[in-house]
Amino acid sequence: MSFADIERVLETPLPASAYRRAAWWANDATGHAQAKAWLEAGFKTEQVNIEGKSVTFARMLGVQRGVREMQEPYQAGAPVKKHPMAGALKGTFKIAPGWDLTRPALDEDELVEWEANLDRKADIIERGLRGKR
Repeated sequence: MSFADIERVLETPLPASAYRRAAWWANDATGHAQAKAWLEAGFKTEQVNIEGKSVTFARMLGVQRGVREMQEPYQAGAPVKKHPMAGALKGTFKIAPGWDLTRPALDEDELVEWEANLDRKADIIERGLRGKR
C-alpha cells in the first residue's frame, strides 16, 4: 500500500515519523500502538520503502485476528455481559445517614492552609528555576 492509500483508509494523515523512519513500521507492538493494531488484525509489515512511500502488509498464518476485547462475534439481542469488576466494592463501606455528599472535602481553614502550602511550594520552585536556592 502507498502511504497515501493508508491515509485514505484511516481518514487521517500519518505522522511525520512514518515518512522518515522505517523503524516506525517495525512489527513491535510494545509501546507502538500502530504496530499493535496491524499485528492484532493478523498482518505484519514487510518491504518498507520510505523513499517510495509504500509498505507491504502480509497476512500472518495461525494468528487469531481481531481486537482482544472483542474476540466473540457480536450477536444482536444477546445479553450484555458485565465487567467482572462491576460491583466489586459493594458492601465494603457505608455512608452514614444524613451525610452530605455534596459537602466540600476541606473546611475553610483547611483550604486556606492548603493554598498557602501550594503558594510556598510555587515560590520554592520559582526560586530554583532562577538559580536562587
